[in-house]
Amino acid sequence: MFGALGYPLLYLASIGHLALGARGQSVQVVDDPLSRMLRQTRPFSFEPVARVAVDPVALLVSPLDIGVALVLAALVGANLAVAVVVWRSPAACGVERSAGLLASVPALLTGATCCGPAILFVVGVGTAGAGTGVLLTAVGYATPVTALLLVGSLILVTRGTAAVRTDG
Repeated sequence: MFGALGYPLLYLASIGHLALGARGQSVQVVDDPLSRMLRQTRPFSFEPVARVAVDPVALLVSPLDIGVALVLAALVGANLAVAVVVWRSPAACGVERSAGLLASVPALLTGATCCGPAILFVVGVGTAGAGTGVLLTAVGYATPVTALLLVGSLILVTRGTAAVRTDG
């Protein structure tokens, strides 16, 4: 259930599109939302086209960012489900228990996608020197790297279980 609802909310909050503290109820839409929703604000993050406030929550609606959050949530949920199934009955799946842990690692690493910039800010990346620009650029690409890791993890675990079923 966390993957379906909780992860997208956490992702949107971490990129600054969901916040507490709104008062009242309102909906505001930008001019020409179709063209503005395609504008990138940073790598793999797009401009919001509306603001919806319902006391006490405010949501900046960026359809592409919401799509990214839902895709990552589905991948995280699938990886955690595979990890639980493999952990509970590794013999039936034809893999070792460590495969379940392997499947869950990318799911846990997705925190870098949304929380990485905040962590770097807290530890003082601004004072780190010349490597700061490279580090911040790398963090900007954490979203696609995370998605690739999650998909790769699913492929590795399902290949292992499919090979055992065809052999046995």
